[in-house]
Amino acid sequence: MNKNGTHSGTPAASRSIQDLRAELAKKIAWFVGSSEREVTQIPGLMLVRRTGPTAPCSGTYTSSLIVVAQGSKSVDLGQTRFIYDESRFLLTSIDLPIISQVVEASEAKPLLALAFKLEMPVVRELLSREEVCVPKASSPDAPAMVTGEITAELLSSCCRLVDLLANPRDIPFLSGLIQREIIYRLLCGPEGARLRAIATSGDQSHRTARAIEWIRDNYAKPVRLDELAQIAGMGVSTLHHHFRVLTHMSPLQYQKQLRLQAARGRMLLDGLDASTVAFEVGYESVSQFNREYSRFFGQPPMRDIKALREGKLVEMSAA
Repeated sequence: MNKNGTHSGTPAASRSIQDLRAELAKKIAWFVGSSEREVTQIPGLMLVRRTGPTAPCSGTYTSSLIVVAQGSKSVDLGQTRFIYDESRFLLTSIDLPIISQVVEASEAKPLLALAFKLEMPVVRELLSREEVCVPKASSPDAPAMVTGEITAELLSSCCRLVDLLANPRDIPFLSGLIQREIIYRLLCGPEGARLRAIATSGDQSHRTARAIEWIRDNYAKPVRLDELAQIAGMGVSTLHHHFRVLTHMSPLQYQKQLRLQAARGRMLLDGLDASTVAFEVGYESVSQFNREYSRFFGQPPMRDIKALREGKLVEMSAA
């Protein structure tokens, strides 16, 4: 064992999941310190620490893997709730606006987790290899967010990834190799089928993801379903069905959440007023913006931002 509690010479298969989970929790706690969030030197890797349950907070989860070493969280995607904790990871394969909440955490036993961004070019490259055998989807109507059982192999690779923070000179060479291993583990598991569908050209999910990406990049513009369907290369009704399957929202609901979250961020971080930001994010009416903002966040824009600044609400979170 080294100074950070690593058993680097012991194969993952001969170690219990409990030991590996405790080791990962110790490593995350070591490197995150007293911070709530640490954006690390490893591209795409963020460490998270929370010392108590939180109120629901809005954000957008990108294509990523989140592994909780200690504690638990919940995420609402549309009307569906996902719980992920010490036994289950969260896999997101496209950008999704969500409401998240820390469920289990305390000063004595804080929530400790890592969030790792998945690079789709790496996913596609691995899928092209004959030795990568991805299971077939149990259901074609699966969302782009899923939880899965944490294995010893996945925990071991996560431990080795975090270990690199103690040796920054190894990051440029080794982080990419461990990233590929993590994606390989995901692809070979039951949840790999959803990741494959998003990454594979010609698949309905991949086509739908193109429409989702367009809305994400152009959320302030009016959305026309016929134009989205053309971008996706499918019929309007087919797009609407697959869009709702992946996101648990309609295209207009997806756009609305992106707009409202962007508006909240601009008011909170840049000091813009509600009237200015309403038009900036694509609303034609300030009253409509105020109405939809209040419905989504629970109170009018200025009161919500005031509460955020006074620390009465938890700020937007991405992990």
